[in-house]
Amino acid sequence: MRRIFLFSVFITVHTCLFAQKNRVASPAALIPLPVAASWTSSSAFITANAEIKAMAGLEKEAALLREYIGAAVNRPSANRQAAIILSLDTVQVKQPEGYLLNISAPQIKLTAHDAAGIGHGIATLRQLWHPATAGGLVVPGAVITDYPRFAYRGMHLDVGRHFFSVDFVKQFIDQLAFYKINNFHWHLTDDQGWRMEIKKYPALQSVSAWRAQTMIGHKKELPHRFDGKRYGGYYTQEQIKEVIAYAAARHINVIPEIEMPGHALAALAAYPSLGCTGGPYKTAEFWGVFDDVFCAGKDSTFIFLQDVLDEVIALFPSTYIHIGGDECPKVKWKQCAACQQRMKAQHLPDEAALQSYFIRRISDYVRSKGRRIIGWDEILEGGLAPGAVVMSWRGVEGAVSAAKQQQQVIMTPEDELYFDHYQSLYPEEKTAAGGYTPLEEVYAYEPLKAAGDTALLPYISGIQGEIWSEYLSTPEHANYMIYPRLQAMAERAWSPMQVRNYDQFTRRLEALTGNGYTTWHEINYALDSLAKGKLYVSLRSQLKGATIRYTTDGSTPVAASPAYKGRILLTRSCTLQAMLFVQGKPVGRLFHQPFEIYKSTGALITLQQPPNTKHNGDATTLVNGIAGTHRFNDQQWLGFSARDLHAFIDLGSKQEIKLLGANVLNYHWQRMWEPASLSFEVSADGKHYERVAVADSFPVNGINQIRLSIRPVQARYIKVTAVNKGVIPAGGYGAGGNSMLLADEIIVN
Repeated sequence: MRRIFLFSVFITVHTCLFAQKNRVASPAALIPLPVAASWTSSSAFITANAEIKAMAGLEKEAALLREYIGAAVNRPSANRQAAIILSLDTVQVKQPEGYLLNISAPQIKLTAHDAAGIGHGIATLRQLWHPATAGGLVVPGAVITDYPRFAYRGMHLDVGRHFFSVDFVKQFIDQLAFYKINNFHWHLTDDQGWRMEIKKYPALQSVSAWRAQTMIGHKKELPHRFDGKRYGGYYTQEQIKEVIAYAAARHINVIPEIEMPGHALAALAAYPSLGCTGGPYKTAEFWGVFDDVFCAGKDSTFIFLQDVLDEVIALFPSTYIHIGGDECPKVKWKQCAACQQRMKAQHLPDEAALQSYFIRRISDYVRSKGRRIIGWDEILEGGLAPGAVVMSWRGVEGAVSAAKQQQQVIMTPEDELYFDHYQSLYPEEKTAAGGYTPLEEVYAYEPLKAAGDTALLPYISGIQGEIWSEYLSTPEHANYMIYPRLQAMAERAWSPMQVRNYDQFTRRLEALTGNGYTTWHEINYALDSLAKGKLYVSLRSQLKGATIRYTTDGSTPVAASPAYKGRILLTRSCTLQAMLFVQGKPVGRLFHQPFEIYKSTGALITLQQPPNTKHNGDATTLVNGIAGTHRFNDQQWLGFSARDLHAFIDLGSKQEIKLLGANVLNYHWQRMWEPASLSFEVSADGKHYERVAVADSFPVNGINQIRLSIRPVQARYIKVTAVNKGVIPAGGYGAGGNSMLLADEIIVN
């Protein structure tokens, strides 16, 4: 660990400079950070025709290295070149995928436990080299010992919602190899498109791979809007073989996902007899979870899926076959005679047990072919199939449950590792799925700490980042969302647990990628403290050498605007605007955050019951002067499930009140329902209350800003009650489950 610390300091202060005549190189930043590294004053030079000596069996790795060198060398070199030696030694390098990289002027020696370790060592070498002034590539002298923390290091790509070309997939795989990620989870089927050629069922290509049109905007926006353009595509089996071979050459395992029993609309559109009702069905045109799923009562369903899996298994050498298993509504099963007969014949108590039967039957078939299934954590419902691997995405509960059954877990938590979430709260961000997962949160994720019980740790195989493509219609936008969060996840998956320095990581990231300004540099704010009628706000940015300048009068900051030097006191409603300036010139996007100060702002507030959803926080969130946005990912909303909101506010003294209000969020597609009613009561003494205002209409699909004018009244205490809507009614998204009541800023004026 001392070596890791010294390496970190070394990179941070950037002390190693080129010596005279370019004989000593400056080491590039490394991501993920290696287990141990020491540096020498010598340098090695690599030319286009560098001698590569490879042990028998490493010919493919040597050829790939030569390809990388050819792409990196921009002109001939006059320097004396170093020989590169590739070898395997399981005694010298004991850890699977581990390597020892020794760089000196006469030779570069890469010794590894296995061929995968050679691949990882080559990735490190590629991160270290850079063009030399005299031509060729220069590499700093070093001795690097390295091996992975987790055996499973994965990255997911959804091509069902939006289709990505083979070239894009290959570029994606290149990045996985560069950052030592060894599993590519290829999400090939969903309600909105089937992306893999299945020769036995040609309608999966002609029908299921296409949808009539695609939704515009976010699914929470009603009414849904569409572009009217046919959309689709699929990979031929030859293209899939090409991708698998490309990944294998880079020691990346490709895991296919064929969704079942839910997310099946595209398949049902082509083969409607596989559904409970027989259709008609159509490939989904908007995002969400749909009630029509594969029928669990018909043997024809399993024959179809086994035929599909036969072709999948014949193509993919992966030990693991992902079968989804998530978000499968049971509505149609409850109404289906065949499903009910299946439950009776199998003595299944409910539809959750029927799902377990479905998964177990598929798992048994996959195991009969010498493979194992992976599923999202819903495959735990009704009982976990023996040997199944669980991807725990809804938190840690699924991981803990599977580990207690001594079955393997891959940590894929939505809050920390879903890269389709916003990475910036700036309003200019393009539409994303929801949530807010900045780079810092990804880097801070610790899977073993999240799991809790240390006895369960041996069952955690690793971690994986997810990129769902509902709102990623172009390669450019996909790349914007994937990177640099992929790099942060890669370091958490590979580097030792003790390596955890976000500032130092971002400096390495900047040096490695060349990005001078990205979202992680942007201005962010914090509400430092809250007092009656007063807000103390601080601003921060990680952009080195930048000055933050701000205004509160509505004007855009300029070079002459006040420089931020410490927390800002706000005593009136305003919009705080700020801009980064480097050498007197503005850089990046304008930061702007409204603050509203009412009589209730900073007042003493208590809740009868705390929020009990992931939208949580303390009661002061309701009186902090910061309104929650329509993206509901800014930690300004409090969410209540199966309970009402009861808030009590003490203004500190008797005051005249003319206006009462609150913001409530109404997005049925997110299970967020308006309250049945919102009422306000006032009191002068805290004992005798009078109801003065009630709202029972919340027509806006989105934020309902309730503002109720009342006759002037003298009061010190305010009681606010929002009655939860309760169980989601039939026909609503998530019918039968509890709705969420989301509320924000309580207004007293």
